[in-house]
Amino acid sequence: MQKELLEYTLRLGDNALILGQRLGEWCGYGPVLEQDIALSNIALDQLGQARMLMQYAARLKGEEYTEDKMAFFRDVTEYHNVLMLELPNDHWGFTIMRQFLFDTFNYYQYTQLLQSQDDHIKSVAQKAIKEITYHAQWSAEWVIRLGDGTEESHQKMQTALDELWQWTGEMLTPDAVDEKMREAGIGADLNKVKEEWQQKVAEILEIATLKKPEDDWMQEGGKQGEHSEHLGYILAEMQHLPRMYPEAEW
Repeated sequence: MQKELLEYTLRLGDNALILGQRLGEWCGYGPVLEQDIALSNIALDQLGQARMLMQYAARLKGEEYTEDKMAFFRDVTEYHNVLMLELPNDHWGFTIMRQFLFDTFNYYQYTQLLQSQDDHIKSVAQKAIKEITYHAQWSAEWVIRLGDGTEESHQKMQTALDELWQWTGEMLTPDAVDEKMREAGIGADLNKVKEEWQQKVAEILEIATLKKPEDDWMQEGGKQGEHSEHLGYILAEMQHLPRMYPEAEW
């Protein structure tokens, strides 16, 4: 159980860490100042959640581990984030669509984690749920604004949705670790999350005049440590200073 709990905690933490890193790349490059600041703040929220989870993962791993070691001194195959979150930002609409698809999932997942039998995960959920609720509302509003906006913004959002759809199944499909955590009352029931996610996504896409892709083939592997080349580049940038100065305190 300890092994599965550690991996489950890292999945939650790595999702927040890698997404926060990706969103941070937008700082200073947003289309308008207000949204530049909003996305930067969401990135900080993700990193704050990641820190709480990395602290817990370090405790589970052993006394010689710290939150910094968990965040900055693992190799690519030791990360357990879903693949969608490591994809390059591309354009603003692509980032917004990815954010919406993940935020909606994250909201329903963390709503269940509020009842987790693991006190630490429950505590993280209680501290993070207000932020996660705002993220889901913010990204949904932007999908509607851009999807039901100009001809160009609609086309870009539809293309982004078509490209991202194949990456959504991984976060919604339970594997052995997810099932063990669900049975223990620690993790979320992803089958229930999937139903809620599908309903909400369909609702927002209809308002945004966007069409759900028909292809149900899905990418997978990130939760098990199998990643695209993009994660390697993220980690090279993220881990550069900690690995150069491993004794430094931030």
